[in-house]
This record gives sequence, structure tokens and C-alpha cells, in this order.
Amino acid sequence: MVNDSVLEIRWHARGGQGAVTAAKTLAEMSLTKDMFFQAFPEYGPERMGAPIQCFNRLSKKTISTYCGITNPHIVVVVDPTLLDVVDITAGLDDDGVIIINTAEVPKNIRKKLNVNGRTIYTLDATHISLNNLGRFMPNIPMLGAVLKATGLLDKEEAINFLKESFDKKFPPKVVESNIRALEQAFEEVKEE
Repeated sequence: MVNDSVLEIRWHARGGQGAVTAAKTLAEMSLTKDMFFQAFPEYGPERMGAPIQCFNRLSKKTISTYCGITNPHIVVVVDPTLLDVVDITAGLDDDGVIIINTAEVPKNIRKKLNVNGRTIYTLDATHISLNNLGRFMPNIPMLGAVLKATGLLDKEEAINFLKESFDKKFPPKVVESNIRALEQAFEEVKEE
């Protein structure tokens, strides 16, 4: 999915769900592919749980745009309750991609959003995070879904990156549980 153009991604989440960390991790991962990147949040004094957005730009060429993303190629919805609060399809072309944290299948999401075109991916990142991390932190499973949808890194490359990056920051148990969550995301993401 990443070619000579700039790939723009808009993340929708609530404060405290790790979306900003996931966007920054995605940007760091793009370095392994000799890419240029941007990762930035858009929020003010919002409290934990308030709707937020963050963004990525990834490209094989220098990126010379430094504004917010209004016409993303990919929209990632970390918190499915935002589907009733935010127009997640705003600015998304008919050939765009939607990735949603939900137990529903893509066909049901397509009906709920009343969208044509667009590729829809779903992943129950909530279940994966509760099962592997013991708490609601769906950012790493959603990152796995983004990687699977874009093909930026395959599963083994992503696991190796997390091992190397997270080993410096977290205890082994946390690293292992995040790797399990990432692996499960790669295996369980559904596409239509």
C-alpha cells in the first residue's frame, strides 16, 4: 500500500487508549523501511476519555506537508463508541481504508456506516488487549491491524521491532504480552 506517494492515516480514539503511542510506533517502524514519516496528535486540554485524533504520514520521498490530515487514505478507529460521535469517514475517498476495533464483521460495519467502496477491516482489539495485557489498551492490536492492511511490515518484522524497541522500555512480561497481542491481531483481522 505504501508506494511513491505519501500515505496519510488518521487515528480516532479517546485519551488514554494509546493511539498517540501507536502512531509514533508506526512512524518508528517506517524507519526500518528507509521511509520518511510524521506522527502527531491533535488535541488540546482534553481529559482522559475525551475523543482525540492523531495522524501519520509515511513516504519513500521527503514529506513537505506540515498541516493536519483532512483527506486520509486510512482511518483507524481505536474506540468503536466514536462511530456514534465522530464522522470517521469525513474526507476519506471511496478507495480509502477503514480499520475499526470491533467484534463485528466488516459487512455489518459497512451497513452501519452506510458506505460503499472503501475497504473495511475489523479487529476485536478490545478482547485481544484484555486477554493478553489484562486491561483495555487496544493500541498494539490496532497497530497490528494497520500493519496487516498496509503491508508496511510483515508479522515477523513487526515482532522483531517490538522486541528490540520495547525491551529497552518495559519488563519482559510486558514485552511478551504486547508481542502476543500483535501476533493475535495479525491472525484475526478481517477484511471486506
